Amino acid sequence: MAGEEVIFNREAEVIQIPDGNTLVIPIGTGGYVMQLLGGNFTVRLDTGHLIRIRGEDADAIGLEIPDEAKRDAISAEDFDVERVWDELRTCYDPEIPVNIVDLGLIYGCEVIDLPRGKRVDITMTLTAPGCGMGQVLKDDIEYKVMRIPGVFDAHVEVVFDPPWTPDKMTEEAQLELGFF
Repeated sequence: MAGEEVIFNREAEVIQIPDGNTLVIPIGTGGYVMQLLGGNFTVRLDTGHLIRIRGEDADAIGLEIPDEAKRDAISAEDFDVERVWDELRTCYDPEIPVNIVDLGLIYGCEVIDLPRGKRVDITMTLTAPGCGMGQVLKDDIEYKVMRIPGVFDAHVEVVFDPPWTPDKMTEEAQLELGFF
């Protein structure tokens, strides 16, 4: 799929990379799929700009919704905190081909029982304090965690202490990014 040419066949709301601004791409705009990670597409437009388009909007570029963007059919009674970690592993900074868990950006995940379901509180950081994609990542995490049956509320707190360093990555992520 990487390198596949696409043309927007309908308007679509996207996120501009790296600043995180929301844009509406008009019909007829062309580009190339750079990567598909976590159910979201990174597309380089013919203008040279990078954008992120949600998997749910794959039809706007003539593609099918990726499996990662589809909701699994599990019941609230089957809730397991590992399901939260599985969802977190589907979240990617669109410029880095490693999920945010293996990248070492997740500092904590707490599940709290509420009368109407679970609340999931996540503490995370960014690779750099000025990262324009911070709000996009936060929103993506909250959206994906809220899709889990049994979750009533999700909250992500972005912290910068301790600061992120490459040694927080898993060994696999370090290998993938060429740190060894």
